Amino acid sequence: MSAAGASAPSLILLTRPDCGLCEEMLLALNALQDRRPLPPIRVLDVDSDPLWQRRYGLTIPVLLLDSVAVCHARLDAAELLRMLRDRGGAP
Repeated sequence: MSAAGASAPSLILLTRPDCGLCEEMLLALNALQDRRPLPPIRVLDVDSDPLWQRRYGLTIPVLLLDSVAVCHARLDAAELLRMLRDRGGAP
């Protein structure tokens, strides 16, 4: 697919209210975003979608890149950056 036909990468952080690990992952993502360009991060409640709840409800927080799980519990910055490079979404 050509660059003109490619869509921008999408990052979704699946969380739950009052989740300490979720807050830690968001802080780590924001810190990484201060150092490296990242796509916008959407924070969504895992329980807002039955599929997400079944698939990821016991492993939150979960970071998704274009609906593919990157990591859970703790940010794996190296894996996220590798996946973004492979996707063409980061330098």
